[in-house]
Amino acid sequence: MLAAYSLLEAARVAWMPPDGALRGPIVDRLMFWNLAALCILAVVAHVWIAFAMLRRRPAGKSFPDILRWSLLAGFCVMYVWMALTAQRLWASSRFAGASLTAMQVEVVGEQFQWYFRYPGADEVFGTTRPPLVNAAAGNPLGIDPRDAHGSDDIVSSTLVLPAGREVDMRLRSLDVIHGFFIPGMRIKENTVPGLVLHIHFTPVVTGTYPILCSQVCGMGHARMQARLVVVSPTDFQAWMARRERARAKEQGQ
Repeated sequence: MLAAYSLLEAARVAWMPPDGALRGPIVDRLMFWNLAALCILAVVAHVWIAFAMLRRRPAGKSFPDILRWSLLAGFCVMYVWMALTAQRLWASSRFAGASLTAMQVEVVGEQFQWYFRYPGADEVFGTTRPPLVNAAAGNPLGIDPRDAHGSDDIVSSTLVLPAGREVDMRLRSLDVIHGFFIPGMRIKENTVPGLVLHIHFTPVVTGTYPILCSQVCGMGHARMQARLVVVSPTDFQAWMARRERARAKEQGQ
């Protein structure tokens, strides 16, 4: 029995990308049981159909009612359990708010680029205005220079996060709907023009993870990729310090 379970666990993770999030194993387990149930039901249904077509059944005899209703009840209980588990998992990352100590990061999608903004030392995002968006001039998000809160904001094309700390991500788009998708963190949420959406998670395994766009957003959709780099808290502080020095130098401070 233990050997069989070990084989199932190995099969569960063999086809999935590496998991680096705190709640990743819960997502993997739910997906595995969903796929396992679907495969078993598909096999049973085809065997049942073939058996019914090939077997000559004497008149008046049918499949025992007690077995039929037992199977139906078992399947109903299984799907209710999976539905409730999925709803709780969905609500915990989208409807339930992040902790008060979670790090704030803004994700902005634009054809065909991801931008990541950190609020800086004051921990407040600066105001943005669409007419100010000008990537060539060094202001891809349209941060208003008249807002003091935006003077220390850090904008990066690479998402860098410290391991072990929850991050609350606010997502928005400058043009069309994009799908912010990090397979290694088991998270996916759309960025929608005119809306600010939130999703939170906790990276726990250091390393580099691809960031993709899961919505077809135009001819360059396949090129809309970025990287998540999860580092130790010490390395993250060093990275932030380097970015702050570079920003201050650009502003002539």
